[in-house]
Amino acid sequence: MTFGEIEPGAGLKSALARPPADVLARIDASGLRGRGGAGFPTSLKWELAQKSKGDKKYVICNADEGEPGTFKDRVILGDFADMVFEGMTIAAVAIGARHGIVYLRAEYTYLRGHLEAVLQRRRENNLLGENICGREGFDFDIEVHMGAGSYVCGEETALIESLEGQRGEPRNRPPFPIDTGYLGNPTTVNNVETFAWAVCILAKGADWFKRLGTEKSTGHKLFSVSGDCRRPGVYDLPLGITVAELLAEVGGEDAKAVQVGGAAGQCIPRRDFQRGIAYEDIPTGGSIIVFGPGRDMLRVAKNFLEFFIDESCGQCTPCREGAPRLLEGIEMLHRGDCSMTYLDELCSLGETMQLASKCGLGQTAPSTFLSVVQNFRDEILGRTGGN
Repeated sequence: MTFGEIEPGAGLKSALARPPADVLARIDASGLRGRGGAGFPTSLKWELAQKSKGDKKYVICNADEGEPGTFKDRVILGDFADMVFEGMTIAAVAIGARHGIVYLRAEYTYLRGHLEAVLQRRRENNLLGENICGREGFDFDIEVHMGAGSYVCGEETALIESLEGQRGEPRNRPPFPIDTGYLGNPTTVNNVETFAWAVCILAKGADWFKRLGTEKSTGHKLFSVSGDCRRPGVYDLPLGITVAELLAEVGGEDAKAVQVGGAAGQCIPRRDFQRGIAYEDIPTGGSIIVFGPGRDMLRVAKNFLEFFIDESCGQCTPCREGAPRLLEGIEMLHRGDCSMTYLDELCSLGETMQLASKCGLGQTAPSTFLSVVQNFRDEILGRTGGN
């Protein structure tokens, strides 16, 4: 994995040797985009937070890795926690923050002791705390905050609500966290992997990072690969790789479909395996689920919808009421008593959910259902007896 090739502390040393504007310029030149899935330019998010007025600014690491099929952040936190904390410290240099928070998903409680030990070691080595690395006035420290197991809190404003002790529900935007974030202060929220790549860029340079990937999707990406393949695991691969190339790498060449981006992502049928996994084509936070020839795609859609219904915060009507209707439609398809007219109505409902839901959960909940109806119509129609 590329992270293991980076000299510890090299990124922070580079950041402290230049003014904040130059740190931002290097991140901008690299083309780094958020590795959590949304793909927002990292340099722009940091620059907006830097320019926001406020006595306190916060750097938050989103470690609420709740997307089904995604487990690469767990590996990074387990093996490269120092690099993540170094990346947060670099962000603090860039935006002028003194406080950092790691929002850790509840299911990763077992990692907390390890993370706290790494943080304490960094404090003892003057890599956190007051006058970091001897730089007068540069004070920054990080705390770990546990989530409560809510998928919705992977969305940055719901995460901030949870940090403040509120129910984890998405906020209306604007205002955005870079202006009015944690406790009303300017805040940047970035994914675990994003912070790690920021270290690499400061240590090795923007050109080093851009040597792989595409023009619009520069650099490497970590992929969590699971499902019907011979070699599941976490892979460090360049963005722009085609689905077919990735399947060859993991031993899933006979797949009939691949879910890219987890339950909230896209279900890619075999005829589209030459498409690229990149922000300009098939974006992903890292989850790759391989479906072999024997998988029932209607059951796949049912499984994902049951997950979304269970995880919905219930705040907005399109998501709260729409997802159960789609699930009922799937059950009707299983029984073989869903008419074509009603199926078309369900597809229209799914499209409405994508447009009208307040947050990413409701907007993406219908995606797999719509994809299965479009790409596997022959497989899902004409069933009898609940097959």
